[in-house]
Parts: sequence; C-alpha cells; structure tokens
Amino acid sequence: MACVVAFVLAVVYGAGVVVVRRRGERWSGWLVAAFYLLGIGSFLAVNFGFLGVYSHDLRWAFSTRTALLLFVSPALLALGRPVTLARTALGDRGRGRIDRFMDTRVIKFLGNAVVEPFVTVLIFAVFLTPIAGALRLSPFGQAGVTILIPAIGLLLVLPLIEYSARRTAFFVTVEFLLAFVALIIDAIPGILIRLSGTVLDGLGAVAGVHPAWYPNPLRDQQLSGDLLWFIAELADVPVLIILFVRWSRVDRKEAKSYDDLSDDEMDALTQEHLRQRRD
Repeated sequence: MACVVAFVLAVVYGAGVVVVRRRGERWSGWLVAAFYLLGIGSFLAVNFGFLGVYSHDLRWAFSTRTALLLFVSPALLALGRPVTLARTALGDRGRGRIDRFMDTRVIKFLGNAVVEPFVTVLIFAVFLTPIAGALRLSPFGQAGVTILIPAIGLLLVLPLIEYSARRTAFFVTVEFLLAFVALIIDAIPGILIRLSGTVLDGLGAVAGVHPAWYPNPLRDQQLSGDLLWFIAELADVPVLIILFVRWSRVDRKEAKSYDDLSDDEMDALTQEHLRQRRD
C-alpha cells in the first residue's frame, strides 16, 4: 500500500513539473528534491524501515510510525509546494478550483494552527483505547494508517505553508500565542499513556516467538507514551516557526499597503477609524 501511495504521489508531482517546464516556466530543483527525497523518502523510510517492520508487534513502533506519518512526512512533502505546483500547472481554470477548495470552511478550519493540537489529541487518544490494539493487528488498520494519517497531516500543514498571507496580522498574532498552549495540550495523550499502570489496548504480547529484546506489554506501552510525548512537543516547534514567518509576511504586507496610501487616503482612513470609535 505504501508503494502505491508513493508511486501515485511521485507520478502526479512529476507530471506537474513537466507541464510547468514545458510552458517555459521555472520550477526549482530544490522543491523537486524536497518533495521526492525528503517527503516521499521519509514516507517510505517510515513504512519500510524498522518502524514499519515491527509496527505489528510493538506498540511503540506502531504509535511512533503513526506520529511520524502525521507530522514529519506531510511537512516534508509540503516543502515541495505541491499546491503551488498544481495551481501553476493546471492554468486559470484549475487554479480557480484549487483556490475554491482551499477556501472551503473545512480546509480553513484545519489550516488554523490552533486546531492542529486538538486534532493531534483526538488521533493520539486512540492509543488510550482498545481500538489501538485492533488497528495494530489488522492489515486494514495498518493500511488505513498508511493512507489516512498522512492525508490528515497534509490537510493540517498545507494551508499553513501554501496560504501564509491570507490572514490579518492580529489574527496571526492570536494564533501564534495560542499555539504555545498547544505545547501542553497535545502532550496529554502521551503523558497519560506513559503514566498508566495497565495495558490500555487490552492485548498482551503478540503471539509467536519474539527476540529477547522485545519489552513486556506494559514497558512497550510506556515507551509508546514517551515517544508520543516527545514527538508531539517537537512537532510544535516547526509550527511556531511557520507562524512566526507568516506573521512577518502579513505584517510586512499590511505595512506596505499603508505606505502606498496617499496623504489624503491616509487622512480619510484615520477619520473613518475615529468615527467608528465614537459610534
């Protein structure tokens, strides 16, 4: 399943690059390298490396794989600017469709940095229930994690990176401050998993002969909580950086819009503001 997803992503992105360059427009080789080597590369490494191999047997491998597919791979894929590439390759009609999709309430809601920690909490809260065990042992559950979790991650990160200027400076400032609260909120599931004295997924050790280094079920769960806690906290740092960059861009854009006003326009704007305050 991971191979199919990676193949589709590679073909679609590559087709977009070919279309753009045939039109004589430039598309940075760094963006291509970021998408293929960092984005698709990390996706394949997570699914076919140690975490993917032992995701069925070890709780901490399964939860860590899920966290990396939610945070890391989507962020690295987004570095290739796939939405910008699609807008450039599809022309005016396609650009309009993409913009309408990105302007829908769902995308705007998910693209708010304040929402990200709550989505993270909802996903990680699954590891506090027997659902986690069912997903880990089910081929369909593993396939669902491979497809759905990165898709959710992309919906969270793409609006932040691709549409960084569609906010007011005040809104981004509030968003930036509230993002600090996320440092506490999205760590809650990992902390609860780490401190629990019982195996929350309701499963013992997976049947079969295991290497001697396999941890017992409770220790396995504690490692899962430790890693979820660490990854959730670490993943908030890039979000804060993106918000800071977005605030700088929006503030600079708003400052330029005021600088471009004539003296008469500035006086009229000031009078309107004072009139609104009196009313």
